Amino acid sequence: MLGLLVTVIFLQGCISRPTETTVNIEDPEQVRSEALKRLLKVFGIEDPPHSLHHVKQPPQYMIDLYNTVADADGVTKDPDLLEGNTVRSFFDKVHSDQMYFLFNLSTVTKNEKILTAEMHLFKLKPRPSEHAYFKRHHFCQISLYLVLDKNKMHLAQGRKLLSSKLVPFHSSGWEVFSITQAVRAWNDESHNHGILVTVKNLGGGQADANVIRFASGKDHHESKQPMLVLFTDDGRRGVVSMSNQLDGLPLTIPNEPYVSASNRTRMPRGLQEDGHLPCQRHPLYVDFEEIGWSGWIISPRGYNAYHCKGSCPFPLGQNMRPTNHATVQSIINALKLTQGVSSPCCVPDKLFSINLLYFDDDENVVLKQYDDMVASSCGCH
Repeated sequence: MLGLLVTVIFLQGCISRPTETTVNIEDPEQVRSEALKRLLKVFGIEDPPHSLHHVKQPPQYMIDLYNTVADADGVTKDPDLLEGNTVRSFFDKVHSDQMYFLFNLSTVTKNEKILTAEMHLFKLKPRPSEHAYFKRHHFCQISLYLVLDKNKMHLAQGRKLLSSKLVPFHSSGWEVFSITQAVRAWNDESHNHGILVTVKNLGGGQADANVIRFASGKDHHESKQPMLVLFTDDGRRGVVSMSNQLDGLPLTIPNEPYVSASNRTRMPRGLQEDGHLPCQRHPLYVDFEEIGWSGWIISPRGYNAYHCKGSCPFPLGQNMRPTNHATVQSIINALKLTQGVSSPCCVPDKLFSINLLYFDDDENVVLKQYDDMVASSCGCH
């Protein structure tokens, strides 16, 4: 199956545009190498991330988000569920005991537009010995600041307020803050001085650091590490609508071969009078393990891209989903009115997007949505 996939990718590239490099199609290794390079380009990746040397658990938030927007095969459930087409998660690189966090955003590409940035902090459950504190203070104010000067971050001129919220002292769990303004200000790494978190009681006094605690990457399980989540759009857009509701059709569209009513009783199932199969959808499974990408792709393990194959006989039935142009071309071909006019081609007429959840080279987890990756149905065009 890998050989079929490589051949399809390579030949499609050859047909659609001139090759940038000369490839000897008689050399299987050279064809494979060039085809996989083009497949990476389809996924917007210049070089495949290195396989991880240890098993790292992806953030549960990213797993839940993937399961929300994609089905078991990675196909998008609803294109409007995800803001943009890329979600990146970053872990704190400082691992400090203080309320200061720094994230390395070097893997964000220059063409990505930052739509939303969220800071996720896990508030730890208070110790039983601190219950007396709760009788005096029921809520605390958590504030996040953009650090302008690391040496003056505890002074007003060294920081800028980004977000603030009231949280019950006795609560525990994830708290999410919008810090979009900060991340947009980090237009290059030299401007990235991190995020400072402060906690005060309602009287304005500094809260006891032993009472209000957040999980850190240094002392707590990785599932509770401070995390920055970016929702971005890298400008990639398909040319065919991927709406799952288009024309009122469901996500999975069966492609039954066209057989005219007069011939249904005397032809083998699915065959035309000339013995050829009519236009219909066929499986084309892309196995990431077989390609050698299983070391960095988390989900899915592969997906069925499908491909269209078969003839478009005259007369074209409506279940062949012909365009008006294809219908006219079919008529001209049948009547032999013009030399060199072939019958319409069997091609995908609806395409859906898929989602990949994967590790990048910095071991951050990325969710990306790719348009026009699955042939939902075939038609004569």
